[in-house]
Amino acid sequence: MRKITNQELNRPTVDEFAAMGRIPVVVVLDNVRSAQNVGAFFRTGDAFAIECVALCGITATPPSKDIHKSALGAELSVEWIHYPSTLDCVRELKAQGYRILAIEQVEGAVMLDELQVASDCKYALVFGNEVAGVEQSVVDECDGAIEIPQLGTKHSLNVSVAGGVVLWPFFAALRHCVDDK
Repeated sequence: MRKITNQELNRPTVDEFAAMGRIPVVVVLDNVRSAQNVGAFFRTGDAFAIECVALCGITATPPSKDIHKSALGAELSVEWIHYPSTLDCVRELKAQGYRILAIEQVEGAVMLDELQVASDCKYALVFGNEVAGVEQSVVDECDGAIEIPQLGTKHSLNVSVAGGVVLWPFFAALRHCVDDK
C-alpha cells in the first residue's frame, strides 16, 4: 500500500466547498466550554459537509486562536451562528422543521447503533457541556435523544469525540444529499 498524497485526495477549495450541497444536519453546541472542542466540531463538520454549527451560550466563537488550533481553518469553511440561549436556538430550528435530538444519557434515548436516520428529514444534534451535558430545559424541548453505547468504566466520551461518532451514521445515511445537488 502507498499513502495517498493530499493533492491526490482532490479535496475542494474553500470556494468550491461553499458551493457544494450539505447533509441536512445542524450541530448545536450547548455551552461547550473548550474552544479546542469547538474547533474539533468545525473540522468534523467540514469533513462531513454539515449545514451549520450553532454555538450557544458560553461556547466560543471564531475568530479564536484556540478554535483555529484544532479546526485547522475549518471555521472558515463551515457556516456558524451564535445564539445567547440554546433554548432559543432549538426552538428556532424546530420551527424550521428540524428534528431535534439531544446526544445525552436520558430515559428513552435510542442507542446509536439502533438509530434509523430518515433520508427525508432535517436534523439538529445537540451536544452538551463537558461536565453538565445538555441542559435539562433543552432536553425537554428535544424530539428525542441518542445515546452512544459504551462498555468501559467511564460515563461518557469527550464531547468532540462524541461528535465524530454520532455524525458518522448521519453522513453515511444522508451523503446522497450532497451528491444530488
